[in-house]
Amino acid sequence: MKPEFLSDGPALVIEGDERLLVVADLHFGIEADLAVHGLHFKSHSDERLLRLLATIDTADPDRLILLGDVKHSIPSVTRQEFAEMPSILAAIRRRIPFLVFPGNHDIGIERFLREEEIGQKDGAVIDGTGFLHGHMYPAPALAGHLICCGHHHPMACLHDEVGCSLQAPAYIRAGIDTAMLGFPDPAVGGYTSRVLFMPAFNEIAGYDILKIARDPFSPLSRSIKTSEIEIILADGTYIGPLSALEHDESG
Repeated sequence: MKPEFLSDGPALVIEGDERLLVVADLHFGIEADLAVHGLHFKSHSDERLLRLLATIDTADPDRLILLGDVKHSIPSVTRQEFAEMPSILAAIRRRIPFLVFPGNHDIGIERFLREEEIGQKDGAVIDGTGFLHGHMYPAPALAGHLICCGHHHPMACLHDEVGCSLQAPAYIRAGIDTAMLGFPDPAVGGYTSRVLFMPAFNEIAGYDILKIARDPFSPLSRSIKTSEIEIILADGTYIGPLSALEHDESG
């Protein structure tokens, strides 16, 4: 399995028996939350939806996998989400079948989804690849697979001698300490478990990769082997190990 990176998302295509388009962290309704905190922006849901539909057209997948945080508000559903989510999901549904692995922001989203569109919160394996949002412990069935998750919104911040020269959505790929996740001993089955943290599709959601590595905030991020971290930009450009960011930061 060789993933295909789509920078216009950011999004990922994984092809096996099915051609899957994978998207994480849409955060529809984020503008209402920002307004509560004194930051007032008009809703960009229409533009975000059009970008998602364009990504679907570009990728031409069999199915769309949404890795959680489709909506934004916690702990309820806001007026903006009540108004927008039905039409957003209907537009996606008209274009392609989809499956949502609910995230920590998706409280109440079930009322907008059909039963067959709701995945397990602790993830599932599809065509040999594991999928989940990433805020909770992954199911043991994901052991021995590449695990694609959202939740972390990784952003690569590259610096030069005059300051920040690049800030861009990026992927984190790394081996994981399976014992920390309660997975079976890898020596028994001879398997390798790896994780791929996906950048957020939402255009204003991003979190410095160095902060994720230094102060992990989920079971999966706490389990990553930092010595094995690889950074990949949204278009598939390989940046290198975590030290590539650390060196630039100190330089």
